[in-house]
Amino acid sequence: MKFKQVDVFTDKPFLGNPVAVVIGAEGLDTAAMQRIACWTNLSETTFLLPSWAADYRLRIFTPRQELPFAGHPTIGSAHAAIESGFIKKKSKLKQECGAGIIELSVEGDEIYLRAPAAGVSSLESNQLLRALGGPVRNLRKVDVGPVWIVGEVESAAALAAMAPDMGALAAATATVEAGGVTLFAPSGERETAIHVRSFAPAHGINEDPVCGSGNISVAAYLRHTRRQDFGNRYVARQGMQLGRDGRVSVRVSESGIEIGGRCVTCVEGTLRT
Repeated sequence: MKFKQVDVFTDKPFLGNPVAVVIGAEGLDTAAMQRIACWTNLSETTFLLPSWAADYRLRIFTPRQELPFAGHPTIGSAHAAIESGFIKKKSKLKQECGAGIIELSVEGDEIYLRAPAAGVSSLESNQLLRALGGPVRNLRKVDVGPVWIVGEVESAAALAAMAPDMGALAAATATVEAGGVTLFAPSGERETAIHVRSFAPAHGINEDPVCGSGNISVAAYLRHTRRQDFGNRYVARQGMQLGRDGRVSVRVSESGIEIGGRCVTCVEGTLRT
């Protein structure tokens, strides 16, 4: 099977968030897919399959479990599907996945997805705040397929300095039935509006370099709380604490949330099973 490792939310190799993409995975069962995802040891590994309902079907796995939807794997897999010839390049695409049909648009050298509808609810958890170990406020639980706890930090410097207790955080997120925590703060920069960090130790990912569903959840938080600080279109920056520098373009409206970015293929070859 063809195999690609795509760096997402960057046009410079090794500065974004990689996703492993297995192209034409019809011969693999669920157990084999999970073993491969564990072996690649990336935050997500995806498997491109034919679909009767969309341009292609995508299955998404962390090292520990399958996800109904995830942001950066969706964008990176669309890039791989077009680049490999698995599908023809066109301006509008549809992806079938566990969350249903995801609409994507190819806009120049960026790929955007329209996020699933988000459910947002208030949350209070001293256990989470102790595990995070920093000045986090206004927690919300956001369900976009993956479930994130979103909170705000006062400044980019305070966000960068945070060092959560990963064992305690894994236990705390499990208690509130969430996959992880995504935090944001104003960037104080001209080119970007916010800085973001995403932690998911319960999934074997202490910190996700540049998280699509985490950024969708932040956008849902901002829309739910009617925050206008960053406008309806902004760019989020993420990954600096891990030696990355991802950029996520976000568009928010009453009708939905879109995120997008650039991709670059860093590895390609053949996967043998």
